[in-house]
This record gives sequence, structure tokens and C-alpha cells, in this order.
Amino acid sequence: MDHDRLTDTAMPVEPLERPPHSVVVLPGSKSLTNRALITAALAHGTTEIEGLLFADDTRAMIGALRVLGIEMSVDEDSPRVVIEGCGGELPGVGALVDARQSGTTGRFLPPLVALGSAPVVVDGDDQLRGRPMEAQIGALRDLGVAVAELGEPGRLPLSITGPLEQGSVAVAGDVSSQFVSGLLLAGAVNGLDLRLTTEAISRPYLHMTTAVMAAFGATVSGGAVSGATDSGAAWSVGGGYRSPGRYTIEPDASAASYFLAAAAITGGRVRIDGLGRGSLQGDVAFADVLAEMGAEVSVADDFIEVSGGELRGIDVDLRHISDTAPTLAVVAAFAEGATTVSGIGFIREKESDRIAGPVAELNRCGISAEETPDGFVVRPEGLPRAATFHTYDDHRMAMAFALIGLVIDGVSVRNAACVAKTFPGYFSALDQLR
Repeated sequence: MDHDRLTDTAMPVEPLERPPHSVVVLPGSKSLTNRALITAALAHGTTEIEGLLFADDTRAMIGALRVLGIEMSVDEDSPRVVIEGCGGELPGVGALVDARQSGTTGRFLPPLVALGSAPVVVDGDDQLRGRPMEAQIGALRDLGVAVAELGEPGRLPLSITGPLEQGSVAVAGDVSSQFVSGLLLAGAVNGLDLRLTTEAISRPYLHMTTAVMAAFGATVSGGAVSGATDSGAAWSVGGGYRSPGRYTIEPDASAASYFLAAAAITGGRVRIDGLGRGSLQGDVAFADVLAEMGAEVSVADDFIEVSGGELRGIDVDLRHISDTAPTLAVVAAFAEGATTVSGIGFIREKESDRIAGPVAELNRCGISAEETPDGFVVRPEGLPRAATFHTYDDHRMAMAFALIGLVIDGVSVRNAACVAKTFPGYFSALDQLR
């Protein structure tokens, strides 16, 4: 498993002197930021986006939109971006756009660039090139878009030549919800009917996508069903986009999960303002998982607060909040009894293998854990030991396993800088707990 992109040094994490009692301020949601950037770029009119996240993933989207001819002014200190929308008509220039390591950028861009008639190459870092794209490639071809695979079949880089016209398409939803979101975002310009052929994973992200689309004036009907399977769920989108004038990004719920987990494992109390019952982000449901494990959880309209308690192991399906799986692995190490996580086999092809990685790192610090076909089982028999954790160049692994260092002395994290992908200020933000 030691395919980590290791650095020569490891960053130590100092234990807390006492359980935290903190209100934590977090940056804006990465997922909402990248969706709002696209809808604003495609809209008629000028949009001011406030509270957005500036990190590697969102800078990748900003850079790609600029290469495609979208005009914008950026103020990272505010944080704020003002975008001049193109009214659904991308400037007719060929280009090479670099999605870096950003999955949302790499999966949202192919349908977006297909709106134009000039060929555009979408590429990314080696890590992103290794992630599957077959479902979206097939859907674009079914819609009449020319897609040339320039490297390994079913992977980036892709040369894409539109235009993407009004049409209907069926696509699998069990590899990545990002394929579906990308098609819906671009499809609203000229009209698209989309049907799922399989169950949808990460379903809350699809609701987030359509909510942002609606905020920018698109018409959206249909959606994922609420039953055990989403096979056959369908959307009809259209109407194009109109600027709402100003759009505000709420704090990042995935980032919040680390701080809520910190409260749970330290016996402290952490409150996140700006997230609550009305959040567009599915990962707020991580608080419900902590409550099931024995933490005290309060969810209001505009805040979430978690206080630690006697934690117990649970059986939980995380398919719809899979980004929290490494974090839950860490919380499970501090619980009484076994925790079984299921429904997440697809996260083996994220930035790293997020099933094998957490298991290996828990074993590294003396916690018994093993892989299952669609998840993992954690069986703690005491507290974790001090360890230097490997991160596999995966920001979520780094952020999750650093939490152990808040409780256990002698913990360090290799390649801690990889958190810049989505949360450059993560380790400074941890200091809010002190």
C-alpha cells in the first residue's frame, strides 16, 4: 500500500491540552463553488459569488473557465468572484484545459466544452487520469458529441468537439454522481432529458446540482426517487441560466465533518455556524452518524453542534456521504465495539483507494481493521498508538488521520500539504480547537 507520494518530512500534530469548546469558522463549500462557477459562466448577466472556497480544486475550475474565454475578476481576500456570463454560448476557440486533480472539474468540463463547436482537450494530473470516465464519454457520444480518447481508453485526456444540442440520454449513476451532474449542468442550456440506468450513488450531490441550477433560473423537473433504488430516475432540464445577481456559498459540510469528529473523539464540543437543516450539502448527515454512535448532536436551521460522549460501534451504509468514510474510520477507532461501513466500493477509485488506505493506516496505529468488498470493518481493542500516517496524496486521508493526533501524542502526517486540494488552511483551522 506504500504508493504514497511521500515527502522527506512528516508534520507533527500536537495533542489538545483539554477537550475543545469551540465555534469553528470554515471556508465555503468546494462542491457548491464549482457548481456556481459553471452556472454563472453559462448565465445571461453578471454574477457576484460570495463566500466561495479558494483551493486547488476551485482554482482548477476558475483557470479552466478563463481558458475557455469566460471573463471574471477574482478577490481571494473577500472571498469573491465576479463573472460575466456567456449566455450559454462559449467563445468559439479551441483550447487545452487542465483539471489538475479536481474530480468535479474533470467530470463537469466535458459536457460544458461540448456546448461549443471548436475542439477542446480536457486533461488533468496523473491521479485524475487514472479515474474512470467511460459513462460520461458514452453519454456524450450518444448526444452526438465527438469524443477522442487521447490516452488510456475511458480516461483523460479527451478531445471533445460539440455542439451538444437538445436531446435525451441514459447514463449509469453507480460510478460517480459527477457524470450526471456535469450532463445536467450543461444540458440546461439547450434542453436535456436524462435517465439513470442504475442506482445513484452520492445522491445528495445530485440534489445540490439541481438546486444550484434552479437558483440560476434553469427549469428542472423529475429527480432521484426516494426508494431503495434510483434505477429509472429521470430529469428534464432546460431554459438556460439567468444571473441571480449575487450568490452566496455556504460553509463546506465535508470540511465540517473533521471538526465534528474531533468533538466526538475528544469529548469536547464543537459548533459550526452557517450549516443546518436547510443545507444543500448531503455531508451534513455525518452528524446523524455521530449521533447514532453516541455523540450528542444539535442541528438547528443555521448551525450544527456536536458534543462527545461514550462512542459505540455501528453498522452504517455511507454510499450517499462517502467522502466522510476516512473520517468515520478514525472515529470508529475510539468507539466501543466494531463498526462496519458498507455501500462504498466505488471509493476505491477516488484520489486514492479510500477503503484500503484507512484500513492500512488504522493497522499502522494498532487498530484492527479489514477490508470488505464494499467497505471496511474496524474492531478497536484500546486506543490508537502513535504513528506517522501515510496519506497517499489524498487530502481526505490527511485531514482524517490528523485527528488522531489531537488525542494521541507522537502522531505525524506525511505529505500534509496535500490538504491544499480542498482546504489549504486545514491545519490552521484545527488550531481553532485550541
